[in-house]
Amino acid sequence: MAGRVGMVSLGCPKALVDSEQILARLQAEGYQLVSSYQEADAVIVNTCGFITPAVEESLQAIGEALDQNGKVIVTGCLGERPETILSRYPQVCSVTGSQDFAGVVEAVHRLLPPERSPHRRLLPSAPLTLTPRHYSYLKIAEGCNHTCSFCIIPKLRGLQVSRDAAELLGQAYRLVASGSRELLLIAQDSSAYGADLRHRPSQFQGRSVPADLVSLVDELSALGVWIRLHYVYPYPHVDRLVERMAEGKLLPYLDVPWQHASPKLLRAMRRPGSGRQLETIRRWRQICPEVTIRSTFIVGFPGETEEDFTQLLDFLQEAQLDRVGAFPYSEVAEADATAFPDQVPEERKQERYARLMALQQGISRAKLAAKVGRETEVLIDALPEAGVAVGRSQADAPDIDGSVRVRLSQPARVGDRLRVRISGASDYDLEGVSLSALPWPLGAGQLV
Repeated sequence: MAGRVGMVSLGCPKALVDSEQILARLQAEGYQLVSSYQEADAVIVNTCGFITPAVEESLQAIGEALDQNGKVIVTGCLGERPETILSRYPQVCSVTGSQDFAGVVEAVHRLLPPERSPHRRLLPSAPLTLTPRHYSYLKIAEGCNHTCSFCIIPKLRGLQVSRDAAELLGQAYRLVASGSRELLLIAQDSSAYGADLRHRPSQFQGRSVPADLVSLVDELSALGVWIRLHYVYPYPHVDRLVERMAEGKLLPYLDVPWQHASPKLLRAMRRPGSGRQLETIRRWRQICPEVTIRSTFIVGFPGETEEDFTQLLDFLQEAQLDRVGAFPYSEVAEADATAFPDQVPEERKQERYARLMALQQGISRAKLAAKVGRETEVLIDALPEAGVAVGRSQADAPDIDGSVRVRLSQPARVGDRLRVRISGASDYDLEGVSLSALPWPLGAGQLV
C-alpha cells in the first residue's frame, strides 16, 4: 500500500468535483483514502478563495489539519495565492493552484512514495464521487469569461474551457451505471457551455454530438434519470431548455444567479440584464408552468441605496421566486468593487439581509403550503428511522434547497423514486406519505 491520504474539500460543487478527480488518481495509484486526521499519513486541503469569509474558512481548515496531522498539502482556489497561505502557515508541505491535479499528486508522491506495481495500472478505473452514490455532479466547463466587479474567479480559475460532449456523455453513462440517479450539471456559466469550442461536435456511440447545452441535455435525457441544471445565465437559448423541461426531458428547475434587480447596480456589478428579469420569468413560466426558479442576490453592494434595495424587494415580491439565497456583500482582494466608493456599512448590510430573507421566507411558506394535498416525485436521500424517509422533490437540489420527510407505506432504499402525497409544509420543507414506487427505466445508464 502506497500510503493513506485524507481530504478536506471546501467551497462549491465545482471544487468538490476537483477533489474527486484528485482522489480518483491517488486511488488508482494504490493510495488508501481515509476519513480522519488520525488515520491519514498526509492530508490534502482543497481550498476556496471566492470571498473573504471563504478565505478565512480555508485558512482555519489548513490550521486545523496542521494541528491534527502535520503533513498538509494545500490546493484549490486559494492555492493561486500561495503567499496568503505561506505567510500564516510556512510549515505546509506544498501549495498548488486550482485544477493542478498533477501538482497535488506529485506532492503526495514526495511525502508518500507510490506503490510500484505494474499490475495496478491494468485495473479498470471506476467513478469516484464524494457525494452519496445516488447523485453526482457533472462539471461541463471550467473557468469563466465574465468580468463581474465583485468576483475574481477568472483570475483564480482562468477563462472558460468546456469539455467535449462525448467526454461528458461517457462520464455520465458510467456514473449512472454505478448507481447515480441524479446528475447535476455545473459550471461557472452553464449556459455558455461549448461557446469556447465553437460548439464543435464529437463522436459518441457512433453519432456526432455538438458541444452545446441543448444538445447535451437531449442526449442525457436518454439516461432516464434526473438531470438538473445549475448556474444558468438567462441567454435566449435557455427558452429551449425550458421547453425540454415541459417535455419531461429535464428537471423543471433553473438556478439563475441574478444577484440584484436594480439596473444601476447590475451595471456596477457588470452583470448581464438590466431589469428584464420579470419578463424572462413570465416567459419561462408560460412555457413550463411547473418550473422552479432559484436565484442568489447580493445585498449591500457598494453604492446600494435604500431605493436600490427597495427595488430588489419589489422584484422579489412580484417574481415570487421559489428558492432564494442571499448574502451580504463581502470585499474580495483584487476584485474591482473593493475600490468602489460608497461602501455600505456592515450594520446596514445585515439589516437589509434580514429584511430580504424575512420577505422571501413568507413567499416560500405560502408557495409550499399551496403544495399540500398534491402529489409529487421524491428521490430518497436517507432513511433515518423505521418507516420514515427523507428525500427531495424535483424542486430541491441537494444541500441548498429544502427536503421532504416521507412516511413510508412500502419498503424503500436510498436512491429510490417515490410518488408522494404532500400532507404538511413549513417555511422551507415538506412532509408527506408515499403512495407508490416509481421504478427507474430499465437499462438506465447502460453502456451500449
